Amino acid sequence: MDQSATLDIETLKITQEQFILASQSLHLQRPGCDAVYPVGLYGWRKRCLYFFLLLLLVTMIVNMALTVWIIKVMNFSVDGMGNLHLNQDGIRLEGISEFLLPLYVNEIQSRKDSLLVLRSEKNVTLNARNNQGQLTGQLTVGPEAVEAECQRLEVRSRDGGRLLFTADEDEIIMTTEKFTVTGSEGAVFGHSVETPLIQARASEDLKLESPTRTLTMEAPRGVEVSAANGPLKVSGRKDLQLESTEGEILLDANTIQLGSLPLGIYTASPSEASREQALYELCVCPSGKIYLSPAESSSTCQAMSNICLWS
Repeated sequence: MDQSATLDIETLKITQEQFILASQSLHLQRPGCDAVYPVGLYGWRKRCLYFFLLLLLVTMIVNMALTVWIIKVMNFSVDGMGNLHLNQDGIRLEGISEFLLPLYVNEIQSRKDSLLVLRSEKNVTLNARNNQGQLTGQLTVGPEAVEAECQRLEVRSRDGGRLLFTADEDEIIMTTEKFTVTGSEGAVFGHSVETPLIQARASEDLKLESPTRTLTMEAPRGVEVSAANGPLKVSGRKDLQLESTEGEILLDANTIQLGSLPLGIYTASPSEASREQALYELCVCPSGKIYLSPAESSSTCQAMSNICLWS
């Protein structure tokens, strides 16, 4: 027992000595520690950081002040901005509005108690396009003329139900009860005009004139020319022709006068030459010329037939 205990003690001592020797050897081989540097911003770096922070703070204050000023000047609100108000029906503008680029809207409507005014320094152009973007209609209001380009132009009454005027490539239709021309020169038509009535005002004359061509009036059931309160005058520079292909020409009046007719002189004997002639006979040449011949107990047209040779 004593020997084993002695061996254990010696063994423990040897182990402690080895541990101490090993620790000393490790301590001797440990490298030296690195130099310790301080952590943080010092000197000019610190001053630059403070300067940038101050500059950022000043920029934020100026930006906030400008934002508040813009909101106040532009009058921003929940409903809109200034004269521009947003609602469920659309956009409402008060006062004068200026658009520098094209405006695309479905409807432009003024207030109930004011007018809608479109103003431009050059012209105002309204365009209508289809689903493919093609131009289908255009209305241009310029300083010299108003031009409309469309397939059909319609003008309706105030209530929008009655059609007053329509125009297309083939014809122009006016459905008004009366079309009045107040110009001193009247109305000039380059081609034919179809109308049921042409009437002058009560205190003015009606004049139908064709300065260089013929004037033709046609109707399937007849043409009526009447002057209820004054004379009716038909004159022409050359021939005036009244023609009826299937009917008759009726001159119905109390007095029918044919002025500027040639007057023939015929006396049966020299003793009757001094007698005043009161009655005349109306004679017609084969060419249609009408002349007067002194009336006698029998016809004198044959004796005065030499007048027909002059025509």
